[in-house]
Amino acid sequence: MTSLLILIPVSLGMGLIGLAAFFWAMRTDQFDDPEGNARRVLTAEDHPPETEGKHHDPMAPHPEDRNTARGL
Repeated sequence: MTSLLILIPVSLGMGLIGLAAFFWAMRTDQFDDPEGNARRVLTAEDHPPETEGKHHDPMAPHPEDRNTARGL
């Protein structure tokens, strides 16, 4: 029973913190364009940036050795 004296105020406090965070996000326009980001992910226009020097992973198998690694 004494644990309820601690858990109920803690849960109410956490709920109030979450509600305050939600209202802060609404006031600072965090939810301005929720579908824009989702649509930008699906567009084919985005390409990964080209790097000047290709980084080589010494643990990765060589592309020509793909068939021999499988035993083919």
